[in-house]
Amino acid sequence: MTDRTTVPAPRSALPAPPASAASAPESGDLTGHVNKGYWETFEGQASRTGVLTILRSLPGIVRQVWVTAWRADPRAAVLVAVLQLVSAVLASAGLLASVNVLQRVFADGASGTRIRAALPALAVVAGLLLVRGLMDTGIAHWQARLGPRVRQELEAQLLALTSHVGLDVVDDPGWADDVRRAYDRGLYFAKESVGKTIELVSALLALAGAAGVLGVLHPLLLILLLAAVLPKGAASVTSVRKGYLSAVRQSSLRRRILHFSWVLYERDTAAELRTSTAQGALLAEHEALATRISDEEVALGTDQARTALVGRALGGLGLFATYAVLAWMLGAGWLPLAAGGGAYFAIQASQSALLRVVIAAHLVFENSLWVRDLANFQDACRRRLPRTTGRLAPAAVKEITVTDVAFSYPQGKQALHGVSFTLRAGQKIAFVGRNGSGKSTMSRILAGLYEPSAGSVHWDGTRVTDYDSESIQGRVALVLQDPGHWPLTALANVTIGAGTINSAEPERALRAVRASGADQVIEGLDHGWSTILSPQFEGGAELSDGNWSKIACARGLYQNAPVLIMDEPTASMDPLAEHQLFQAVLDDYAGPETITVLVSHRLGPAVACDLILVFDEGRIAESGTHHDLMALGGIYADMFETQAAAYRTGTDREDAA
Repeated sequence: MTDRTTVPAPRSALPAPPASAASAPESGDLTGHVNKGYWETFEGQASRTGVLTILRSLPGIVRQVWVTAWRADPRAAVLVAVLQLVSAVLASAGLLASVNVLQRVFADGASGTRIRAALPALAVVAGLLLVRGLMDTGIAHWQARLGPRVRQELEAQLLALTSHVGLDVVDDPGWADDVRRAYDRGLYFAKESVGKTIELVSALLALAGAAGVLGVLHPLLLILLLAAVLPKGAASVTSVRKGYLSAVRQSSLRRRILHFSWVLYERDTAAELRTSTAQGALLAEHEALATRISDEEVALGTDQARTALVGRALGGLGLFATYAVLAWMLGAGWLPLAAGGGAYFAIQASQSALLRVVIAAHLVFENSLWVRDLANFQDACRRRLPRTTGRLAPAAVKEITVTDVAFSYPQGKQALHGVSFTLRAGQKIAFVGRNGSGKSTMSRILAGLYEPSAGSVHWDGTRVTDYDSESIQGRVALVLQDPGHWPLTALANVTIGAGTINSAEPERALRAVRASGADQVIEGLDHGWSTILSPQFEGGAELSDGNWSKIACARGLYQNAPVLIMDEPTASMDPLAEHQLFQAVLDDYAGPETITVLVSHRLGPAVACDLILVFDEGRIAESGTHHDLMALGGIYADMFETQAAAYRTGTDREDAA
């Protein structure tokens, strides 16, 4: 048998590092070195898209937003649409009524007579303005309700999907970006798109109303309107494009400066920051990055100011030409004076509405990309939901048979190759092997979290694929090495293993925490069972990794499932706590109706198991009892002797001292 009393030092061909290296992009390179963040996926997309493309997309976008709004709150959606239409009609009627007022004021006769004649028309204008104000207040009220309702419904749908998709989906390398993009950006812009779409529709209706009034007064005024408005609109679009390009140039630096900010105030780095006295170096780097960002922003502001000046100048010339032509038309008798006054009001209203349309259209288009991305992500989740057959797994199982199971991760790595074995109720089984040997992957397949790439798993002769996936998962208590740290009470952290956080079976919970050693942890908390296990809450507690492991073990034991799998949950426990836990599990909880699986690369607990399966490179290399495997003198015996030698060597050194 191999002598394991000494361990050779690892060898490395790593060269020495350079004496100095840049911690940020070199001067002039504002975009490299950092992968694009999920939050930047569609940033500024409208600025890179042609106006005609945006205009063609708008009808479909508006329809999509309002369908979502209708599903979230039909009453609010209908009222907003109706009130918008009424408000636009009132705005057009107000312009025409203003023309009527001017006609009466500029009519022939004495001033007093003309003013008295205009009072009824003026009262109509005031009434229209008052009613329109009420309509706009109603729009604001129902819009304020509609946006949050849209987010609430979409968020509930998203969380329901993301919390149920298979574990293999979550393991996909792109999952983290996809789900964060959907949650952080998709939901936010779904809510924002409601208001932006309402603004767009409002601007379009206002533009249509004002343009309609101009068309009634004289069609030539519509052509003149474009000369007054288009330069400002073009300047606005140009400024947006320049802002986007600037954001792209400095996005890498902004993320870098965020990282430097975090390490200067986050708790995780606080102790090392102070003991290393690295504040000065980090602050200097932060200052260098901040200077480059501020220089970029100053340059952008100056450039946008020049663009705005050009737009205003050209727009002013167009507006001057419009009013000059209007004055000429009045002087030539093409328009009566009253109509000229109405045209002035309509031109002002049209100019404002058209600028609103340009800006709102860009925002609606960009928001819609995020909303569409959210919808696509939800559809992808629906396609990858767990299997549902309508048949529930049995409450008890006598035998689990694994036949020629293979499994590959999404990255392409094959973790298991043709694994076969049988587990029976009342048995205590150990999965052992080196890190990466496949034992944890196999435990997740038994728990129903992964579907085998090949082969099959049967419960009492029935293929597990005949059952609902989640019913299998509910029949297996899986305790992990890195358990979830739920920001809930100590009691809820135990009962959540059985699917509840608001109710408990007191004796069952007490038995579970005593077996895992978590009773002493909870007893030492300020508020006992009611203590929130998170320092982020007032009165909350922070647990060590070892104590979290005890809570997690209690959680698995409380579940009281027919299959108990403990996947290296004691890695952060002290040896005494580990021994007490496994003794309690094997002697008390591992009853005649329970299949108990211990997954570990530490072999002490495996000695007392009925069956030991030795995993090596995704295969079962050996199987048997501790006595059988030691007699075999193979992988298990080599591992056991290596671990035992480490303890013996330490004891020998103490004796020699």
